Amino acid sequence: MDWDKLRVFHAVAEAGSFTHAGETLNLSQSAVSRQISGLEESLQVPLFHRHARGLILTEQGELLYRTAHDVFSKLAMAEVQINESRESPQGPLTVTTTVAFGSVWLTSRMKEFLVLYPDIEVTLVLADTELDLSTRQADVAIRMMPPRQADLIQRHLMTMRYQIFAAPEYLEEHGTPERPEDLDHHRLIVYGEDARTPLTNRNWLLEAGARPDNKRHAVLKVNSVYGIFRAVQSGLGIGALPEYMSRESGNLVEVLPELRGPNIDAFFVYPEGLRHSKRIGVFRDFLVGKIAEGEAQGRNGANNS
Repeated sequence: MDWDKLRVFHAVAEAGSFTHAGETLNLSQSAVSRQISGLEESLQVPLFHRHARGLILTEQGELLYRTAHDVFSKLAMAEVQINESRESPQGPLTVTTTVAFGSVWLTSRMKEFLVLYPDIEVTLVLADTELDLSTRQADVAIRMMPPRQADLIQRHLMTMRYQIFAAPEYLEEHGTPERPEDLDHHRLIVYGEDARTPLTNRNWLLEAGARPDNKRHAVLKVNSVYGIFRAVQSGLGIGALPEYMSRESGNLVEVLPELRGPNIDAFFVYPEGLRHSKRIGVFRDFLVGKIAEGEAQGRNGANNS
């Protein structure tokens, strides 16, 4: 099989259309179509069912796609390993994590990392959906749950404890709840039904200390913890947030500290094929060091108070 045609076939199978594959490959739609037709002629089988809404792989196309996908994944890993044979960490590093953790915690620490390693070209992809590390959509991920794929290496980074916070201006206007049942009379900000979160009881704040005969209602529902964070910061109401958000913002007040919500564990995840990557190694060690610093500062602050 012709490698160029196979590369085009793989891109079309990934994109689901000649047009989108052409944009990825910087080829015209007609050039992509000719390459696929040539590959089908050489194999003497159709690889796609063509219809008005796009392309669907045939049974033979599925077989070829799985094989090609595996081959290109291994070639991508080989390229990385060759580049990593250089003495100092350098080259591109794509990191993906959630919008909240990336926006509030990670981005503010990238300046220090890039001063230490100026030859590493970092791209941050902040999304609440998981990118496929095996196909190199990203090199490394910081995820809020253990990976489900067996070929991924994971390291536990930190445990994020949910606590209850409000902005000072909210507490000045509405008062500070002294007991859990006082939350019945406060403006609460919670997750919406379509929120992406690993929490099993996402809206425990509506239940903590509530009387059975008095169902609490939220003043605002948001589908992301970053949205809850910004709403609490604005003084709209009281919300449950991971404790690191309070440390990063510097303007939130913990209320009802005796009430502790669920925990979320963060993991540093990357493919087995990048085990010896120097870029990933130094980035992992940098994160572990910054997390340890933050935890030590948190302990010192608690002792001083």
